Amino acid sequence: MNAVSTHDAHNGGKAWVSGYHPGELAVQRRMGQEDIAQRVGRMIRADIPAAAAAFLAEQPMIVVAAADDGGRMWAGQLVGPPGFVHASGERAIEVEARPKAGDPLAESLRGTRHVGIIALQPQLRRRMRVNGVIAPTTTGLHIDTEQVYSNCPKYISRRGIEEWATGESPTVRRTTALDEPQRQLIARADAFFVASADVDGNADASHRGGNPGFLQVLSPTRLRWPDYRGNSMFMTLGNIAADPRCGLLIPDWRTGTTLQLTGTAEITWEQAAFTAGAQCAIDFTLIEVVEITNATPLRWSEPELSPANP
Repeated sequence: MNAVSTHDAHNGGKAWVSGYHPGELAVQRRMGQEDIAQRVGRMIRADIPAAAAAFLAEQPMIVVAAADDGGRMWAGQLVGPPGFVHASGERAIEVEARPKAGDPLAESLRGTRHVGIIALQPQLRRRMRVNGVIAPTTTGLHIDTEQVYSNCPKYISRRGIEEWATGESPTVRRTTALDEPQRQLIARADAFFVASADVDGNADASHRGGNPGFLQVLSPTRLRWPDYRGNSMFMTLGNIAADPRCGLLIPDWRTGTTLQLTGTAEITWEQAAFTAGAQCAIDFTLIEVVEITNATPLRWSEPELSPANP
């Protein structure tokens, strides 16, 4: 979405100026949800409300979406003690962390680039998203915000942090197809993250959740997931409609292993491909997978699945 917020002199708040791009508008029309999208879009703002700043400062993890130098989309985690992500101005965020060696985002985040960020708090089923432009700093990243908004708690599995594991070095493995253990990890997943961008390169990070098995492995190079009813803005689907390049981050919450996949996605409107509760389905074709063991020191509890899951 290319949306901006401007000060409204009449009510002292923020007046939202619609900037949905053609991909988003096409999906909204197809779903019959254009009017809802216009109303919901008014919550987007360029500055960081006090509640959002407080929420960010509590989080030990964010997920970042960005393109690499070849235009491929990736999603990855950044982790640190609460406060490692914090607002430093009305439209500025500092991140005191860098991707681990071997993370495909490591090169991308060394220069100025459009990024999408999602901060997820599984314990309370809360999340917020930030889209903007980064610049590297001596300790991490500076982000100039362009879009700041919260999402509803639907489809978030509740889980808590049980341990900060230390002393275990990450190992990195790159392949062009999923092996059996990776396919099993995906089959167990109740959550993953999607990196996408519009044709102008404005990146976005989003969360997808459901019961284990909702992310289907069709083959070693093809996945499918359902799209459940959400905020009706269709930022992720709109981006995919405009530019099929996208990336997935699939965490193993218990062990700290992550799978980062990059490839292309296509919206499937054939109802035969839908699972219960889905509005449509997304087929993903893998180009490369990066598996990092001990990618994060966070070790999370077993999930309490969302009651909103179909």
